[in-house]
Amino acid sequence: MTQQIIECELHDYIEVACMYGYRVKLILKNQQVFEGKAKDIVTTAEKREFLIIDNEQGSQQVELIQLEKMQVLTPNAQFKEVVF
Repeated sequence: MTQQIIECELHDYIEVACMYGYRVKLILKNQQVFEGKAKDIVTTAEKREFLIIDNEQGSQQVELIQLEKMQVLTPNAQFKEVVF
């Protein structure tokens, strides 16, 4: 079984969003949309990586390999958009 992962450069953008607590809009490959404050990245025992965001629904986990686009909603952020 080959493990799907995202490129390191793209991973760095997610880490920056978490480090600064950016508010982000995530568009998934299936066109689902999530918005919230980027909190952390967690890795499961199966080596699957998830971005944790906090929003009105509480904490949500979004698998990194499902991301199509991340837009930063926080003003004056270091970047505005990342396409995966």
